[in-house]
Amino acid sequence: MTYLFLILSVALGSLMVIFLKLPKKIIQILLAFSGSYLLSITILHLIPEVYNSDTNSKTIGLFILIGVVLQSVLESFSKGAEHGHIHLHDYKNKFPWLLFISLCIHAFSEGLPIEHSNTNLLWAIVVHKIPIAIVLTTYLIHANFAKKTIFLFITVFALMSPLGVFVADKIDFFNTYNKEIIALVIGVFLHISTIILFEGSENHTFNIQKFIAIILAIVVTFVTL
Repeated sequence: MTYLFLILSVALGSLMVIFLKLPKKIIQILLAFSGSYLLSITILHLIPEVYNSDTNSKTIGLFILIGVVLQSVLESFSKGAEHGHIHLHDYKNKFPWLLFISLCIHAFSEGLPIEHSNTNLLWAIVVHKIPIAIVLTTYLIHANFAKKTIFLFITVFALMSPLGVFVADKIDFFNTYNKEIIALVIGVFLHISTIILFEGSENHTFNIQKFIAIILAIVVTFVTL
């Protein structure tokens, strides 16, 4: 079911682009909710989990920082697609290999801690993927890529997180260094979620709808943990 939910989240986002014309404001609210949900899961669940383990706290902190740096590097290639920002002029109808590879690495890393955490992390990633798939599919369509190219791109992207779950479950290395890997993914999540929340405000003005989405995600996370 974990694999299915991860794949369906991307499929749902893409299908919403095809069959629904969502206003930009709705997409921004979805992004705000997903970013807040991801940040809440990270702070309320993942961080306490790794710091309560037997792993040295300084090592945990180092891997969190490595995760932040890793996501910063990936973002320099993806142009911010992980948090809902892609610009058409960046690729000029050429296949966006750097975007494709960086998003696949990011999606793969998201899947690594799922088997070693509770279902709230799975739902946080599922909720995060829906608006990202909306933005990504919208970009690919507007960039006039062939339908086969779009389908291949979205399909591979959808499979990367399940691949991360599978690899983490089957390869001993990922079990042995489970806490360090979770710490690294925490850094990735912190980078993405904070950018979603703090970069999305136009002209840094207060947006009541976005604010409500953020608070709602925090409440949902707190109540369900």
